Amino acid sequence: MRRKELKDVLKTLILEFHERELPKVIPRKTNIPTNSGKIISLVGVRRSGKTYLMFQTIQTLLTKLPKHHIVYLNFEDERIEIKAKDMQLILDAYQELYPKVSLSEVYFFFDEIQNVIGWEKFIRRIYDSYSQNIFITGSNSKLLSSEIATALRGRTLRYEVYPLTYEVYPLTFAEFTRFRNFKVEAKDFYSRKKLRILKQLFAEYLYFGGFPEVVLTEDTSLKLKILQEYTDVMIFRDLIERYQIHKTGILKYFIKRIIENIGKPLSIHKIFNELKSQGYKLSKDTLYRYLDYLEAIYLTLLVNKYSSSVLKSELSLKKSYVIDTGIINALTYSYKDNCGALLENTFTKEAIASGNKLYYFKENTKGPKCDFILIKEDRMIPIQVSYTISDKETLQREILGLTKAMQAVKTDRGLIITFEEEGIINQGKYKIEIMPAYKYFLIKH
Repeated sequence: MRRKELKDVLKTLILEFHERELPKVIPRKTNIPTNSGKIISLVGVRRSGKTYLMFQTIQTLLTKLPKHHIVYLNFEDERIEIKAKDMQLILDAYQELYPKVSLSEVYFFFDEIQNVIGWEKFIRRIYDSYSQNIFITGSNSKLLSSEIATALRGRTLRYEVYPLTYEVYPLTFAEFTRFRNFKVEAKDFYSRKKLRILKQLFAEYLYFGGFPEVVLTEDTSLKLKILQEYTDVMIFRDLIERYQIHKTGILKYFIKRIIENIGKPLSIHKIFNELKSQGYKLSKDTLYRYLDYLEAIYLTLLVNKYSSSVLKSELSLKKSYVIDTGIINALTYSYKDNCGALLENTFTKEAIASGNKLYYFKENTKGPKCDFILIKEDRMIPIQVSYTISDKETLQREILGLTKAMQAVKTDRGLIITFEEEGIINQGKYKIEIMPAYKYFLIKH
């Protein structure tokens, strides 16, 4: 595409945004500052709501400035065939449309900017020379952060610029209830009618997850189809194309094994031997790279083992989870009846999305374990996640793991998250609270 044609396309896209109404936005918990003087970066898994969080921010801006002072471009739009050397045409196109508006008054919103190789120098130039009102999104945490770091913190720059980065996850359960227009107050936990609806909603959330489009889709079969399409795009565009992976069979097997391994320490060595026994030629480093890629695109969440030694914590086997339970159920039927694993995966996503640090606890291979130690502000909270503790043997196992973890982190309080059971257990000097997950997620102890 010639430069004039590209500039005309950019003019069309800029005007299209100015002339159409913004889509209806259901507010998310995250509020993005509009006048921080810093580049705002939104990163997260595809379809988690980064674009709509941009629109939420734009709606806030429209209360104090006209819409034509905003430039919004989505680099997923197939009409934008642009390279880094041509990105100046964005500024040229805008100035030709609005010659009386100073670029210093313009707010720039660039969606999925990682699709343009070399984008970071252009963003830095806008920041240095024209406007400090810049908002960008991307679906790869490591690429986006490393590119920003290279462009914004280089030694030859006149001064340091530290971007504000916000991670965007699929909806939390509190956001899910708001998207479903179901208001929950403290007294509702004592209402049989409200509680019945709440449990039904949580069961749906547990199975289909929290991707906004899926949450707002009523047809069950369509929900799974949408989730399968999300996964296909992540695997082929964000992994295979972005990282030029040629051993796609190994990658798909590796993803399958991660999904099968939810909630368990992930042994790369074991998976390596499995692949080797099937005749695949590869190195362990390849699998470690794949794991790094999966974490970078937010498909996988990793939890380290708790240890007072940072080195031991980093070098120990990690527990692996998937960003959203909907993705799990779209890829395999093996978790259809494994509600315990889905609940544990959901807890992991909720805790990390809320900004908490999360570890798992296990003193040795044969000793009792505790699913999580959650670090919230200056508190360490040992937590077990069990769909039900109606079985006495299960309950005793959970209590034993909790007390061991409480001893290790020197606290007398522990928590068991269930689907619907609730109560208090006093175990010597230790107090263990049992709470339904839906209640915990809504009140956030």
